[in-house]
Amino acid sequence: MSPASTAGPLRTSAGAVRVHRGRFAHAPAADTLQILDDTLIVVDDRGVITEVLEPDHECYARTLAEARDDGRLNTATGSAFWLPGLVDLHVHAPQWPQLGTALHLPLEDWLQRATFPLEARCADLDYADRIYRSLVTTLLAHGTTTAVYFATLHDAATQRLAELCLELGQRAVVGRVAMDHPDQCPDFYRDPCAEVALRGTEALIDHLANERRNPRRLVLPAITPRFIPSCTDPLLRGLGELAERYACHVQTHCSESDWEHDHVRMRTGMSDTHALEAVGLLGRRSILAHANLMDDRDLRTVAHCGAGIAHCPLSNAYFSNGVFPLRRAAGLGVRIGLGTDVAGGPSASLFDAARQAVMVSRLLETGVDTRRAAGKRGVSDSRIDFVHALHLATAGGADVLDLPIGRFQPGCRFDALLIDPQAPGSDIVNLSDRDSDQDLLQKTLYGATRANVRETWVDGLRR
Repeated sequence: MSPASTAGPLRTSAGAVRVHRGRFAHAPAADTLQILDDTLIVVDDRGVITEVLEPDHECYARTLAEARDDGRLNTATGSAFWLPGLVDLHVHAPQWPQLGTALHLPLEDWLQRATFPLEARCADLDYADRIYRSLVTTLLAHGTTTAVYFATLHDAATQRLAELCLELGQRAVVGRVAMDHPDQCPDFYRDPCAEVALRGTEALIDHLANERRNPRRLVLPAITPRFIPSCTDPLLRGLGELAERYACHVQTHCSESDWEHDHVRMRTGMSDTHALEAVGLLGRRSILAHANLMDDRDLRTVAHCGAGIAHCPLSNAYFSNGVFPLRRAAGLGVRIGLGTDVAGGPSASLFDAARQAVMVSRLLETGVDTRRAAGKRGVSDSRIDFVHALHLATAGGADVLDLPIGRFQPGCRFDALLIDPQAPGSDIVNLSDRDSDQDLLQKTLYGATRANVRETWVDGLRR
C-alpha cells in the first residue's frame, strides 16, 4: 500500500461497499471544475458510485464511522487527492515498440516503411502477447483506466489483447483492424478480401460477448476500418452493416492529413466525414481520430450523427498538417476527448496529451508566423485552459464512448487515480502555504508523471 493511503481489504464480498475518503477533483463540463474536500465516495460491489457525501451531509458521520469500524475505509492522506481515471480514445497497440521513432516521415511513408511491417509481426501470438502486456501495464501505471485500441488484422492476437485487458483490469474498447485495399495495403499485410475482414470483425464481437471473464462488459468490441484509403467499397459497406446489426462502437481515422483527406475526396467525391456517413459508419458510437481538416459542414454532420472526435494533439504535430479547431468543433456541438495515438504520438501519457491540447490551442489562437502582424497570425477564440483539458481527458472521453465514467457522481463507475504530488521523483512543487487546491490541480495537469500516480482503480478495484 502506498504511503498516501490506508485501506482495508482490496476486494469486498458480494453486496459489500467500500468508502473512499479524501479530496476529489473532477471537471464534469468543459468550463466546470469541482473540488470536493474531505468527501466520502461510497462504491458498491459492482464498482458503481452510490453516494457522494460531503462533510455537511446528514449521513456523513455515520457512514464514516461504519466504514472505519468494518475495515472498508480507504483514506487519502497528506496532499494526495483523487482524479477520475484517464480515458485515451486512440491507441495503436501493435505500434508500442516503435514509440518515438520514424516521426520524421510523412504519414503515408511512415505507414508503409515503418508501421505496417511492425504490425505484421503480430501474426506471432507470443510476440503480440509480450508487447500488448507491456503496453496495457504501462498505460495503467500512467493512469489510463480506459483505452480505445486499434489492434491488427490478426484475429488471435486481437482477441489476446482483449483478454489481457480483462486480466490486467483495464477498461477497453478493442478493434480488429480491417484493411483490404490492394493499392494502399502491402501484400504482406492486408486482408485478402472483404469477406475475411468481415468474418474477423464479427468473430471478435462474438468472442467478447461470450467471454466468461467479461460479465460487466469491461472490454467492448469496435468495428475498425483503418481508414477509407485502406478499405475497398464492399468492405466499408459490410462494416456499416455490422455496425447497424450489433450497435457496437466504430473507430477509424478521419481527415487526419492533407494526403488522406484529399485521397478520399478524389476517390469518393465527398469529404471523409460524409463518405463514412454514406456507408453507415457514422453514428452515436463512432470515434473519429484526428479530424483536423473537417470544415463546418463536416463538424455539423458529426454533431448531428452523435459521433465523437479523438483529438490527438501530439501526433497531429507530426502528421496532420494543421491544428484541430477544438473550440470551434465544441461550439458546433461535437463531443470530444483525447487520444495519445501511440505510436504516432511519442508519449503514452494522457497527461502529456492534455497539456499539449492546451498548447496547440494557444498556438492556433495566436498564430506562429511572425512575419504577420500579431492580430493576423491566428484564429481568435481558439484557446482552452487546464479545466477544459482535464474535462477532455476524463468526462469528455467518457461522453464520446457513452460510458458512465469520468466523473465522481452517483451512477458512475469508480474509475479513479490517487495522485500524490509529493511522491519520490515528483516534478510537482507543492507549497502548502501558497497553493490553493486549484493551484495544485493545475500544477498536476501540467507536471504529473507516472511517479505521481500512486493508485489506479478500475470498476471499483485497485489495479
